[in-house]
Parts: sequence; C-alpha cells; structure tokens
Amino acid sequence: MIVIGAGPGGYVAAIRGAQLGLKVAIVEREHLGGICLNWGCIPTKALLRSAEVFHLMHRAKEFGLKADGIGYDLDAVVARSRGVAKQLSGGIGHLMKKNKVTVFMGAASLAGKGVVSVKTDKGSEELTAKSIVLATGARARELPGLEADGDLVWAYKHALQPKRMPKKLLVIGSGAIGIEFASFFNTLGAETTVVEVMDRVLPVEDAEISAFAKKQFVKQGMKIVEKAMVKKLDRKPGIGVTAHIEKDGKTETQDFDTVISAVGIVGNVENLGLEALGVKIDRTHVVTDEFCRTGVEGLYAIGDIAGAPWLAHKASHEGVMVAELIAGGHPHPIKPNSIAGCTYCHPQVASVGLTEAKAKEAGHEVKVGRFPFIGNGKAIALGEPEGLIKTVFDAKTGELLGAHMVGAEVTELIQGYVVGRTLETTEGELMETVFPHPTLSEMMHEAVLDAYGRALHI
Repeated sequence: MIVIGAGPGGYVAAIRGAQLGLKVAIVEREHLGGICLNWGCIPTKALLRSAEVFHLMHRAKEFGLKADGIGYDLDAVVARSRGVAKQLSGGIGHLMKKNKVTVFMGAASLAGKGVVSVKTDKGSEELTAKSIVLATGARARELPGLEADGDLVWAYKHALQPKRMPKKLLVIGSGAIGIEFASFFNTLGAETTVVEVMDRVLPVEDAEISAFAKKQFVKQGMKIVEKAMVKKLDRKPGIGVTAHIEKDGKTETQDFDTVISAVGIVGNVENLGLEALGVKIDRTHVVTDEFCRTGVEGLYAIGDIAGAPWLAHKASHEGVMVAELIAGGHPHPIKPNSIAGCTYCHPQVASVGLTEAKAKEAGHEVKVGRFPFIGNGKAIALGEPEGLIKTVFDAKTGELLGAHMVGAEVTELIQGYVVGRTLETTEGELMETVFPHPTLSEMMHEAVLDAYGRALHI
C-alpha cells in the first residue's frame, strides 16, 4: 500500500496497514503530521490554551486569588505553540519507524494505475503497489481580492505565527477556523470584528447554540456582522486595510490594521494525475463511495480531499477503514452524522448529529431537551455558569438524533453522545445511565430528561 500524504488520515492509514501485515510506503511533501499537527488542530489549541490562562488570570479575584501585573509575551506564546507542534510531528516519525513504514519526503503523482512517481531533492523514483490511498488534504480557500499576503491580510499560517499583535482585527468568516482566531486575538486585546456571509455565526451549528455563542462573543467585546460580505480590501502598506463591507444592499468602509481570511478550504487535487486515470472531482474534492473508493480499482481517497465533514478525526477513521478493507477485512463505513464537530473558541462549541431544524426537515417529529450550565453545581464551582446543552430525539422511536453544546469543556463532553449514537442508544438507556456527581456531564443527563419533561434541577 502506498499512502500519499502524512496528515491525520494518511499516517494513521499507514500505521493500520502495517499492523495488518501490509508493506507500506508513505509520501509527504512537507511535514509529517500534515496541516493538523503542524498548522491546524494542535498549534491553534496551544494558542487558545494560552489565551484561556490569560483570561483566567484576569479573573483571579473571583477565586480569592491575587495576580498583579498580568501581561503576555506574544513571541513566547507562539514559540510554545510551535514547540508543541514540533514535538508531535517528531512523534509521527517515530511511529513510522516503529511500524516499519517507509517514508519518502517529496511530491507524489499518479504515473498510472498502481504507480506513484515521487520527486525528491535527489531526483525521481517510481513506486508500485496494488493499493494507493490519496490523503493530500486541503488548503485555505482564497477569494479574489481577499488573497493573503502575510503582511496585512493573513491566512491561518500567518495567524499562527503573527508578526505583530493586531490592534484592530477583521476576521472574514465565522466557521471553526475564523471564530477560533477571533477568540484568541480578542482575548489578548485586539478590537475584533467578525463578518459572516450567512445569517449567523458558526452557521453549521444548531441555531439556538449559534445565538447563545454570539451573545457570549459580543459580551467579550467582539463585533459580529452577519448577512454581510467583504467585497474589497484596499491595502495600504505600513498603515492598514480599508474593508468594503456590504450589508442589506449598502456598502460601508471600515479601517483595520490586520485581516484574517477564513472563508473555507479547497482540496489538494492538482498535479496528482487524477484526471488521466478517470477520477471524478467535484468542486476540488474527489468523489468516493461510502468506503472511500474512487471508482478506479485500487485507488482510495480519504480525509479533506474526499469531502465533508472536514475533520481530522474523520480522516483518521477513514484511514483505518481503508487499510482494513485493503487487507481483506470487512470494516463498517463511516457515518458522517455520528462524527462530532468541535470549535475551541471561548465558550467552546460541540455537536453531533442533526440540528433541530435539520431533524424537522428530514421529517422527524422531535422531542427537544435543554439544560443550562447555571443549573449545574460543578459549572458554578468552576466559575463557568454560561452554557447550554441541547438534545434532539425522535418522538416516535426515542433515537438520539442530535446533541448540541456551548460552554466550558463541551468538546470533551460531546463524546458521550457520540458513543450513544454509535450504540444506537435511545432515551431510555440514557435516562437510566448514572452520571457521576459533581460533574459537568450531569447536564447531559438532565438535557435528556428535559426532552421528556423529567428534568430535576431546573
């Protein structure tokens, strides 16, 4: 098996393939660990942790503590983030050696069926295998006129290694990437404006959760502009950017010293030789079946290149599934609606399954439960009483259709509902489950009880 791309999909596929006795090679053109470990999931969480600690230090008095002269060193914050990424990327190299996966650092392309050409610093060589797994990932989408230049307009890589602390920041796009950077820089003191083309921030989330999150962002000093579009950026080197923002048919201009563009991603499908093999591509993503098969014998595509949801954990699970398929196993296909999405802003947002609106659109008669953090002892003791947990059930069958959360540590809590969906749990089993006290997880129980008129603490 040859794997092209060593991100969280590719390197996991390689490990699982090796565990199953396959002879495995992996090709990576830049960094082991891919975007996730080097420029995405991991370093952003390290930055956000620094912002979280900084925020807590300012609240020291609430906890009976004293903290004077609170400040930060942006270079040191960034250095810690890069160190965390480097440590984990190095760990991938160790895992490749441990599992006897041959690593080729270079650019790969498909030279024919079962043939991969790899260009390295030393020249080119050809590798052959019965099975090839495409795991080339994705990159930031760039819109005409909003392209990143690394100076005034940043993409995620620039925002991860900022040359300066923005004073007045514009973030274009309020998906996970945009809102996480907005949360980080806003917490450190940047005057932050978020512009979103859809009718609400975090538009893929349940409307009620989005509204709750927006209220918290505004409370923290963010300016949120919805149903608006940045039409043009006038760049003034050494000075800043004038943004032309269109809303309700009117265009207004605002000045910023820094802009972060976070308007989505595009799949890395170019220069791979896909068209020549007859691989179907739809809007920069490879078209696959439920087992990540491309329709070309022996060729698979996993992770971001294979379409939504664009999540590292989805890529990893697809990598395992494909490796097991190649090795002759019979794995279960991935169920996108049972994959959790997590956003690590403040407050955190997490969800799995259908939103209330999507459940109704799909024809379900629903029962909806809610439980606020203010009703939970552990949340109050933590000093984190702002949050909400929402559950959506099918009224006829009791199936857990979806769960949606906003508040402290919900990115850790959501997995309880993910396990429930995977086990096809109904409201009965969830109600009969004993949750430990005092924990935030008790709210998960209460949100289920509330859907059936049985909530105890509110």
